[in-house]
Amino acid sequence: MEPVVTVGLDGSAESLAAAQWAADEAHRRHITLRLLHAWPLLSPTAAGAPPERDQNYWAKRIVDDVQKQIRERYPDLPIVEDLVSADAATALLSAATQSRMLVLGSRGLTPAESFFLGDTSMEVVGLAERPVVLVRTTMHEEPATATREGGVVVGISLHGPCDSLLEFAFDAAAVRGVPLYAVHATALPVQAYVPWGVDADVTKEITEDAEKRLSEALRPWREEFPDVRVVDSIQLVSPARAVVRAAAGSDLLVIGRRRQRPALAPHLGNVAHAAAHHSACPLAVVPHD
Repeated sequence: MEPVVTVGLDGSAESLAAAQWAADEAHRRHITLRLLHAWPLLSPTAAGAPPERDQNYWAKRIVDDVQKQIRERYPDLPIVEDLVSADAATALLSAATQSRMLVLGSRGLTPAESFFLGDTSMEVVGLAERPVVLVRTTMHEEPATATREGGVVVGISLHGPCDSLLEFAFDAAAVRGVPLYAVHATALPVQAYVPWGVDADVTKEITEDAEKRLSEALRPWREEFPDVRVVDSIQLVSPARAVVRAAAGSDLLVIGRRRQRPALAPHLGNVAHAAAHHSACPLAVVPHD
């Protein structure tokens, strides 16, 4: 199967921002960009039918307008237009299985760093078998809390294998030629607190253990991507707070999503959910075992 970056289009400004991000990514990787629009009422149309009699006119217009804008920037980029007669979630989940990544637009409710994810986006992010990247229109604005300029941030839990997550994050940093910031965070346990503050011996033990496990998790990927500069970090705070804070000023935040979760548990964990709502940069959610 030919590598492809797929972007879901719905005619909104958010989907246009997603298309521009996806075009940059496809160009950077020298692969095909697929422009996907799903409309359940899509119907066969006679060749040469005038616009006023073409029931698919507006569906085609959405995709054609985006392609024209992208062509102005990347005239040689391979682009495939794809109109699908299906509901959005079904079409996007199917497309994700055939793509290097799926890119979706997200709608900010306010100028602050927040996302509004509709039912379709939440379903796709939680169920897709391939990485899903969320992009919104205000992400070109640097937040006042930015701690760095550029780079890829990956949040690592260390509670199990995460090879797919680390492969995606290292590859994303490599193709951009930027550093990778590997962040592991854990809230302090109750026993770390004493009447006069925090027990230094407990925090030292937790930190040293986490540093060792993080180093072991990163080692094979450092060897696989020797040109990627890696900055690892252990933070004794809420994991959700740590990754959102680390993402400020970054090119991309990468978070994992466990494929196997308890039957009644939400498809997205707390960290991924917080990142989806508060990340100040594009967010990639990567499914892994």
